[in-house]
Amino acid sequence: MPDAAIETALAHWAPRLIQNGVDYNDMTVTIARTETWADWLPQWNRTADEQAEFAREADATGHHLTAGQAWRRASVNRHFGKFVWMVDLDLAAEATRRSVEETRTALARLDPSAQRLEVPLPEGLAYANLRRPPGIDLPPYVVLIPGLDSTKEEFFYFEQSFLDRGMATVALDGPGQGETGLVLPIRHDYEVAVRALLDLLGSRADLDHERIGAVGVSLGGYYAPRVAAHEPRIVAVAGISGPFCFGDMWDDLPPMTRQTFVVKSGARDDEEGRRLALTLDLAGQCQRISVPALYVTGRLDRLIPWQQTQRQAEESPKGTFVCFPEGNHGVSNLPSRARPMIADWMGDQLSAGEPPLPR
Repeated sequence: MPDAAIETALAHWAPRLIQNGVDYNDMTVTIARTETWADWLPQWNRTADEQAEFAREADATGHHLTAGQAWRRASVNRHFGKFVWMVDLDLAAEATRRSVEETRTALARLDPSAQRLEVPLPEGLAYANLRRPPGIDLPPYVVLIPGLDSTKEEFFYFEQSFLDRGMATVALDGPGQGETGLVLPIRHDYEVAVRALLDLLGSRADLDHERIGAVGVSLGGYYAPRVAAHEPRIVAVAGISGPFCFGDMWDDLPPMTRQTFVVKSGARDDEEGRRLALTLDLAGQCQRISVPALYVTGRLDRLIPWQQTQRQAEESPKGTFVCFPEGNHGVSNLPSRARPMIADWMGDQLSAGEPPLPR
């Protein structure tokens, strides 16, 4: 029988794993042999290693598409093994680095357009993955912003929703996230990282810098509106299950989520973590958003109450609120409905439209 922490993780995030590319069979096999939270990452590493070995065998026989798909599975398995897992920070950091490399290896085989970006910030480097839609010379682009301990490595299929509609994607690991978070802690003014990213991209002639969107998920649903409030180059923004004030729900968050925020923010203890969480507050910020803003959540969200996301919409001058009655956190249990809707909305705002069907 799995312990309480495993049951909590599955109750909150099992649909999210599947939505973002974890094979259902990988998940069931891994869970079946995991009895304690301490063993969660080691067992997911084992599953990831099995996929990586399959990928190497496929590469050796010249089957690079098969290899790329297996490398992607290895990466996302390893990522979700260390997701909100603060038991052994050195082991988690190593899993982060390996997941990054496995995604890079996968993208080299699955998407020739993919490029790794290094974004200079005053305190160090942030990292992002740029992907471009085929056959479009000057596409608009969307900055994809992860949440607490989520990363660009889990966005392969999310990116595809936008790529299929003619938009390029730039998935960013900002402060406190993924490989960037190994060095830079969470900061409430996330727009600093996006501003640096847009400055870096600004000289490129293969992107349309007049049509830039931002989309954030979970805590990224706080970051994205904050970016839109301060970065004039953003012309449309979408936030998914984002908090209005992250600190307001501190006592109701799962212990593993609070512990993750403490670690990723550089706080010394739970009380300082609470104080820093209270700085992630959109009071006075949403009113500054002058562009179209879409806010999406699920009424059954057990992490971020839907009313928090609704408040974002109510305080944004051009805010639209969509709440799926049966949706969970991130609406990850309804990806076939939520993701196309969000991508269609963003495509409409950026006038991207869907690329023509092949004849």
